[in-house]
Amino acid sequence: MSFADIVPMTADQRETFERDGFLVIPGVLSSREVSRYESAVDGVYAEREAAGRLGADKSLHQLSAVASCPELAGLVNHPRVFGLVTSMLGWNCHVYHSHFDIHPPIREPKPFRFEWHQDGGRQNREIETDPRPRLSVKLAFWLSDVSEPGRGNFKVVKGSHETNRIDGPPRRDIEWPDPEGAMEVCANPGDAVFFDRRIWHARSNNYSDIVRKGVFFGYTPRWITVRDEAVSAEVAAGLTPVQRQLLSALDEGRVNDPVEGGDHAWGHFPDEVPLYGFLRERGLLDSSIPALIP
Repeated sequence: MSFADIVPMTADQRETFERDGFLVIPGVLSSREVSRYESAVDGVYAEREAAGRLGADKSLHQLSAVASCPELAGLVNHPRVFGLVTSMLGWNCHVYHSHFDIHPPIREPKPFRFEWHQDGGRQNREIETDPRPRLSVKLAFWLSDVSEPGRGNFKVVKGSHETNRIDGPPRRDIEWPDPEGAMEVCANPGDAVFFDRRIWHARSNNYSDIVRKGVFFGYTPRWITVRDEAVSAEVAAGLTPVQRQLLSALDEGRVNDPVEGGDHAWGHFPDEVPLYGFLRERGLLDSSIPALIP
């Protein structure tokens, strides 16, 4: 499968996603891809370690994945899973937040901290509906073996994306049990997890002998602001038009128009949005999905 192809979400996947709030997609990355992307993030880790910029536990939570590690650009529209994003958000979307994480094994128990949360920050305080709107989805690509619990696994409460709050302690450092129904999602290297940003989630502590490694991309409509740092002009020059859209590196159309600038991201001009043309050429503008209608 090439980047000229994507596979849209199936009816069964949509039913599962709407019910559970997440999907596990096995075998997204080949062993060669896993090795290539792992080598790329390991290189950044080595640079940060040499500069003394790791966490106290030697972990790395590196924001702006592609700006920090341009070799990861191929993941933003990976053909085996990007169709899940377009099936949920349509053609007028971009990556607003991304990161890659490396967590070495923990040799001593960590102080307790209640880490359960929904993505989006103040969206979860300032939007008044119940449940709050989806607004964004996220893809996690696993580069390490988290096929057993306790390896820094993605933890979720299945179906909690339609719940605005869960019980928690008055302070994060007060010991508190996991929410009812909490589970660790197990995955092999090369698997991906696609999830609704509203699902209540956390990360298990990595008490294994395996270094936990994953790359995460959050997608949202282009009328929501970007948290990531911009990619350099040199990196942008090597991207496809769709990748430039996803990484907010477009410089054509009305994006720079002195009169109509800004409307480009609002989606008023579909023919100027690369992902719209990409989906149209492949007959993937499913009119039953509002976000795909021009």
